Amino acid sequence: MFLSKKRTVSLRSVLSIVALNCWVLSAQAQGTSAAEPTDATLLKQVFETAWQRQPEARALQSRREAAQAQAKAADLLSPEAPSLEINQRSDEITGNNGVREAEVGIAVPLWLPGQRRASAKLAQAEISFVERRLIASQLRLASSVRDAWWAWQRTRVDAELAREQLSNARRLAADVARRVQAGDLARSDQHQAEGAVAAAEALSAQAQAATAIAFTQLAALTGGVGPSESTSSVVGEPLPVPSQPAHHPLLAALEDRIAVAERTANLISTQKRSNPELTVATTRDRGGFGERYGQTVFIGIRIPFGSGPRYDARIATAQAETIELQSQLILERDRIQADQRGAAARVEAARTQLNAAERRARLARESRGFFDKSFRLGETDLPTRLRIEVEAVEAGRQEARSRIDLAAAISAWRQSLGLLPQ
Repeated sequence: MFLSKKRTVSLRSVLSIVALNCWVLSAQAQGTSAAEPTDATLLKQVFETAWQRQPEARALQSRREAAQAQAKAADLLSPEAPSLEINQRSDEITGNNGVREAEVGIAVPLWLPGQRRASAKLAQAEISFVERRLIASQLRLASSVRDAWWAWQRTRVDAELAREQLSNARRLAADVARRVQAGDLARSDQHQAEGAVAAAEALSAQAQAATAIAFTQLAALTGGVGPSESTSSVVGEPLPVPSQPAHHPLLAALEDRIAVAERTANLISTQKRSNPELTVATTRDRGGFGERYGQTVFIGIRIPFGSGPRYDARIATAQAETIELQSQLILERDRIQADQRGAAARVEAARTQLNAAERRARLARESRGFFDKSFRLGETDLPTRLRIEVEAVEAGRQEARSRIDLAAAISAWRQSLGLLPQ
C-alpha cells in the first residue's frame, strides 16, 4: 500500500518540493541585504547615470543661458538693436547741375508703455521654469528607472529560484536512484525525479533569459553602465518621513508654465502696435556747382498703427494657453493626490502581507522539519510528505515575493510624492 501511493505522485508535486529551498534561501538573502549600506544607494546611482544621458540634462546650461540673456535684454534701453541709415542723392544722371545730398542717421526702437516691465517679468518666469522643468524631467525619468529596476529584481529572484531548484532536483534524483537500488522506492519514482531535473533545466534557462532581458532594459537607460548582474539584491528605498514631502515637482513645473503663459499674455497686451522708432540723422547738401555745402540735423519719430486682427489673434492664443494650463493643473493635482493615497494604502497592505507571509513561511519550515524527520523514520507516507513540501514551497515563494512587493510599493510611494531615488 505504501509503495502504490508513492507511484501516484505527480511530476508537479516533485517540482514543487524541489523549489522550496530556493525560495527560502532567496527570502533569507533579501532579508540580510536590507542591512547593507550600499544597497540603498544602488538605485540612486543607476538613476544619476541615466540622467546624465538625457537630452534635458545636456541642454540645461544652454537653456539657463538663454533665459538669463532674455533677462538682460529686458534691462537694455531699446527692445531691439539700433539700425544705421545712409542715403545719397545727386543729379548726375538727370542733369548734372551739381546737386548733392548725403544723409547719415541712426534709428532706435523705443519701448512701448509697460512693455519693458512685462518683458522683465516674463524673463524671470522663464528662468524659474527652466529649473522646475529640470526637476519634473528628473521625476519622469525616475519613474522609468524604478519600473525597470524592480522588474529586474523580480526576475533575479526567479532566476535564483530556478538555479536552486535545478541543484535540488539533481540532488533529489541522485537520492531517489540510490533508494530505488536499495528497494525502498519504486522505479516510477526515479522516472519522476529524472523528469523533474529536465523540467528544472528548462525553467532555469527560461529564468536566465528573463533576467537578461530585464537587465538589458535597465542598461538601456544608463547606456550599459550600471550595477553588474552579480550585485546583491536591493531591498528598497527609505520610507518618506512626514516632513519630507514638499511641493510636487510636476505641479511646480505646471505652475511655472502658467506664470510664463500669463506673463506672455501681459507682454502681448502691451504690443498693440509695433515698436516706434526714434531717428536722429545729419544731412550735408548743396544746390548746385559753386554753392557751399550746408549741414542740417534731422530728428524724427515713427509710430506704427495698431496691429488689429493680428494682435487679437496673438492675445487670444496666449489666453487660451493660460486657460488650458490652468485646467491641466487642476486635473494633475487631483491625479497626484489620488496616486499618493493609493500608494500609501499599497505600502500598508504590502507590509501586512509580508508579516503574514513571514509567519506562514516560518511555520511551514518548522512543519517541514517535523515531517521530514518522521518520513526518514518511516512514520509518514510519501504523499503526506509531498503535501507538506508543497505548502512550504508556496509559503517561501510568497515570503520572497512579498519582500520585493513591499520595496517596490515604497518606491512607488516616493514617486507619487515627487521624491527622487535615494
